[in-house]
Amino acid sequence: METESGRGHPLWIEEPVGRPRLPDPVRASAVRAGLMLSLTMIEAVIAILGTLARTWLAAPALLCTVVSTVVATWAVLDVWITQQMWRQRNGVVSSPSSAARALRRERRCAPKAGRTAPGRARRPSDVLSDSDVFSSN
Repeated sequence: METESGRGHPLWIEEPVGRPRLPDPVRASAVRAGLMLSLTMIEAVIAILGTLARTWLAAPALLCTVVSTVVATWAVLDVWITQQMWRQRNGVVSSPSSAARALRRERRCAPKAGRTAPGRARRPSDVLSDSDVFSSN
């Protein structure tokens, strides 16, 4: 390991990052949105300065600023949509809740005698008898 003065102290210490890195598609859309937002801000400044200077450039700059505002808004929405899409497709880590886990365990451990025959479909009458349905507890 390299040191500054040869005493054994490292030049830098790597610290863990608090947030994980954005996925590539999300980061790419965020960069596009950032570029569009900065371009829109530059166009707005040009439009304001052109208006103050009363030059012919003010009107086209204003129109370009309005169009760029719409495009920048779309770019920001694209970041949000891409992030949601990424989470739905790749980023979901789901584990069943304890209630669902217990229910699955009960179904798995149910005796085979209580199950229906493989070729026969279960009907509601197989599950509940008439006395169960109409009885009041």
